[in-house]
Amino acid sequence: MDVFELLAHPARLRIVHALGGDRTLTTSELCARLPDVSKATVYRHVDLLAGAGVVEVAEERRVRGAVERRYRLRRERAVIDADAAAALPRDDHRQVFATALGVLLAEFNAYLDDENADPATDLVGYRQHAIWLDRAELEQLIAGLRAAILPHLAHPPDGRGRYLLSPILFPVESPEG
Repeated sequence: MDVFELLAHPARLRIVHALGGDRTLTTSELCARLPDVSKATVYRHVDLLAGAGVVEVAEERRVRGAVERRYRLRRERAVIDADAAAALPRDDHRQVFATALGVLLAEFNAYLDDENADPATDLVGYRQHAIWLDRAELEQLIAGLRAAILPHLAHPPDGRGRYLLSPILFPVESPEG
């Protein structure tokens, strides 16, 4: 199974998100972070991700006669590179986009189901803006977004809340003329 197939599944993508920030988690801890996903599903998808080298065992220890494994993300293996993305057929782009939207909805519902959820206090945002850009302005916007986001991807979880940021950008009209 290639990286595209691995990451184009909502449960696996949510596991990848949960392991971000150089955190190590057991499958039980992953189950707690994905309460709407069955335990068997989480275990099966962790095994698939581990088999493909996207996650790895960071630590093993004996707990009540069983082996407990802590997993960590291999971030460099959890990426669909630009060349692979450019080679995807349109239907695969549809599948990836649908997966991304499904993950957003599942994570947002899990957030709202938490009794401590307070969208106003938590600065939850889901705005959409229609903007007009030429190619150079589009490239400048993308570069600016990358420059703003990339430094934060390396933050460890220590004392920080985990947020899901999903920039989505696509043309809705072609330039006239």
